[in-house]
Formats: sequence, structure tokens, C-alpha cells
Amino acid sequence: MIFDDWREKNINNISKSLLWEYDLTNFNWDYMKVVVMQRVIERGWMDDFYGAINIYGGIDNVREIIKDIPVLSEKDMNFVCSIFNLKKEELRCYTRKQLREQLLNS
Repeated sequence: MIFDDWREKNINNISKSLLWEYDLTNFNWDYMKVVVMQRVIERGWMDDFYGAINIYGGIDNVREIIKDIPVLSEKDMNFVCSIFNLKKEELRCYTRKQLREQLLNS
């Protein structure tokens, strides 16, 4: 997998520009984990992914956070599914999209 070397990278930060509107001196990384991961997926660099994996304690924890993201583009959904070995049906953003489409088509 692409991030198998995350322990060796030892990157423990995320670009401040991804969270520009927040005061990072008192930022609650755990409480805001879904927002952080959404920003990393949508606009982050590889080092931001490594930083998030380190901050949140590993790939398995990041997978669980990704599953809770409410909105992602189709492109970003495909990306996280292939990189983190997830199925679209596991993603909250995908199931929300499917429900929305069913509602609009009924």
C-alpha cells in the first residue's frame, strides 16, 4: 500500500494552509478529525497524508475517520477507496449521495 512507510516518515504535522480559518494553537485535533481528513483528502499533499496518519494513530484509524466524512467529490471517493482499500458503500458521503438521489427521483 502507498502509505505503508508512514512510521518511517515521522511527519507529525499538517499544512496550516489547509486549516487556515482555525486557531491552531488551541485546535482540538481529535474533535475536528473529520474536517482535518476531508481537507487533507481534498487539498493536501503527500506529507499531509503522512502527518494525518501519524496524528491519528495509524492507517486503520484514518480509514475509520474517512468513513465518517459527510461530503466528498466522486474523484476523491474513488481516490480514498483505492488508496485505503475501502468500498464506496462504507463511506458516509457515498450513502448520503445515494439517499439524496433516491429522494430526488421518487
